[in-house]
This record gives sequence, structure tokens and C-alpha cells, in this order.
Amino acid sequence: MRPNPISLETAKMLSEKLKMPIEHIMHMPAHILTQKLAELAQKEQKSQHKDK
Repeated sequence: MRPNPISLETAKMLSEKLKMPIEHIMHMPAHILTQKLAELAQKEQKSQHKDK
């Protein structure tokens, strides 16, 4: 499996937000990475609505 076509900076940011090693981010299947990003966006959106 080839690595995801994302920059190192993006991989570092995702690694911190998803609390996963960069290696996992880079080699995760694209559809799973997309799903994790959607879940993260939902959590952030809920926390923003909670703060208001």
C-alpha cells in the first residue's frame, strides 16, 4: 500500500488531533482516514455549540 498523498505538516496536524502516530496516518486507507476526519469534525462542531 502506498502512503497517503498528504504533506508532512498535514500528517503531523492530523496525528496530534487524532492522537495517532504519523506512520499510521500516512499508511491508513484513504476511506478510513476520511471517516476519522468526519468524526473529528463532528466532535469539534458539537464542542463549539456546547461553548455558546
